[in-house]
Amino acid sequence: MIKAEAKRLGFLDVGIAKAEFLEEEAPRLETWLKNNRHGEMKYMENYFDKRLDPRLLVDGAKSVISLSLNYFTTATQSDEAAPKISKYAYGQDYHTVIKTKLKALIHFIEEQIGEVCGRAFVDSAPVLDRAWAKKSGIGWMGKNSNLISKQDGSFFFLAELIVDLALDYDQPFKTDHCGTCTRCLDACPTEAIIAPQVVDATKCISYLTIELKNEIPAEFKDKMDNWMFGCDICQDVCPWNRFSKIHREEEFRPQTGLLELDHKALTEITEDVFKKVFKGSAVKRTKYAGLKRNIEFLKT
Repeated sequence: MIKAEAKRLGFLDVGIAKAEFLEEEAPRLETWLKNNRHGEMKYMENYFDKRLDPRLLVDGAKSVISLSLNYFTTATQSDEAAPKISKYAYGQDYHTVIKTKLKALIHFIEEQIGEVCGRAFVDSAPVLDRAWAKKSGIGWMGKNSNLISKQDGSFFFLAELIVDLALDYDQPFKTDHCGTCTRCLDACPTEAIIAPQVVDATKCISYLTIELKNEIPAEFKDKMDNWMFGCDICQDVCPWNRFSKIHREEEFRPQTGLLELDHKALTEITEDVFKKVFKGSAVKRTKYAGLKRNIEFLKT
């Protein structure tokens, strides 16, 4: 019943796992943090225990409902020479879009079942999205560390509902279907994928253009492949993304005028144009100064 309603609300896939300690993830996360692979994302060091145990986030938690939402599009920027923006940021900010759907899903569950203690999570709390999506059978962790689905590729967002309901649990996804393929590792211009399933965020173009608040290190000059916000390279080259289907989410349609901004318009972008074109967009996260910094770095 929950899965059917989630699909009706537009979610791509749904899986359910038992809320318990993520034993397998604990050493991985600890090593990643210890080696400072998270860079300036100091928030990753917070709530270590909660990241690994959802029962510390929701009292009496019994189930983690993992959901994916497709954002794949074949739409592209009209000027091939213009600084590039990741597909996921073409439309409205996914946090807002997904939270609205999750609230509707919680409301539905309460209408059908009665009062439920639960919380919705969209990429902004100490929850290991990919670990739960894998545990609930949605897909496996690719070598680029993105979750991959055999049916849908990897161009989707992940979110969770952690609830105090005991539900039927799905089997975890156990098979790694990447095989000997190394396309994502080979294609990354900054060599951020330092080992299968291990990304050094401090070298990742998405991190450098979004999370990094200081100046972009000079060592990445001429290695950014003209990306001004985010990066899709490791997904674009992934063979599994030949199965990606164009999303049908109205709010993910490109903002008016965004794809039409040419090289000149972007390199000379004013704060007024920034506010107008990226209103309600995830790009606002970098703020005008951050986007200008990224564009200037690509120019020099």
